[in-house]
Amino acid sequence: AQSWLLLCLPLAGLAIVALYKVTKCEGVGTNNVIRAVQSGEPVSLLLVPAIFLGTVLTHLFGGSAGREGAALQMGGSIGSSIGRVFRFDEKDKHVMIMCGMSAAFSALFGTPMAAAIFSMEMISVGVMYYIALVPCVISSLIAHGIAAYFNVTNEFFAIENIPDFTILNSVKISALAILCALVSILFCVALHSGEALYKKYLPNKYTRVFIGGCFVIIATMLVGNQTYNGTGMSVIQSSIDGSVRPEAFLLKIIFTALTLGAGFKGGEIVPSFFIGATFGCLFGNLTGFEPSLCAAVGMISLFCGVTNCPITSLLISFELFGYDGMPYFLLAIPFSYMLSGYFGLYRSQKIVYSKYKTSYINKSTH
Repeated sequence: AQSWLLLCLPLAGLAIVALYKVTKCEGVGTNNVIRAVQSGEPVSLLLVPAIFLGTVLTHLFGGSAGREGAALQMGGSIGSSIGRVFRFDEKDKHVMIMCGMSAAFSALFGTPMAAAIFSMEMISVGVMYYIALVPCVISSLIAHGIAAYFNVTNEFFAIENIPDFTILNSVKISALAILCALVSILFCVALHSGEALYKKYLPNKYTRVFIGGCFVIIATMLVGNQTYNGTGMSVIQSSIDGSVRPEAFLLKIIFTALTLGAGFKGGEIVPSFFIGATFGCLFGNLTGFEPSLCAAVGMISLFCGVTNCPITSLLISFELFGYDGMPYFLLAIPFSYMLSGYFGLYRSQKIVYSKYKTSYINKSTH
């Protein structure tokens, strides 16, 4: 990003808040789309331009956020609207919202397998709406085909060297997964606490987003570069290549919490990839165990920890990294899922069955 653009971030924030006020989408986000699937509350079609422009402004002016929050909300909103137009009943409207989310996720990440399952798995952890399987798979594949037609290619990361899966190596990867579960809790707590603190001390939305933008500018100046603004895909790539700054994962947590807590728009999933990849690479460099593989495992483990979606995580690992590292991903993901507790990015997400016992709990994430 151009350095002068960053200085306009507070003004971009004001524009985003005004845009949400005009479209009557204030306070609407991915949580509302999840609730729409659970309870049938409608999602406004105006959310599509609001989240699209909001995310573009956040990225253009240097806010730290991902793109997939916009995709999930746009997909869910379009799905909900189509369901209303065709006068589907409540149950079918829920499926339409999931189809929209799957299609948008697939087109954005180029991971049709993971996208098809993600919207079914994330809504209520422990219960999968298999009724949505066929429509979500078809939506996901069509969206992927359209994205490919327009040359919107997916990311594919090559892991440099995958060592043999031995008992010692499996212990090392398990240790990384356990640490990633703790980092995922830290990330969720930082995001939710950041938002709560902003709201407590800056109740006015315009003041909040303007000062939040100033905080991001100050943080960028303190760091001395714009590594932690935007999505940071180049840093993810360099982590997969084995080079990372030790403090990178912590700084990305801070930048993302400052940006999204203030009211800027964007997703949390790409930042979670960034945090996971940089933390994994750091772990690999410190332990002398294949930093490239550790970055890949860290990336997927952190995604699993913050979304509580182990099956999606496994599928996304195959689509982003290929099948060669399969035993490592297969081992790391369950550890991260189990030990990340009942924390999550999305507060509307329901954990229906306990992660530790076969008992029905039906509680929201925190």
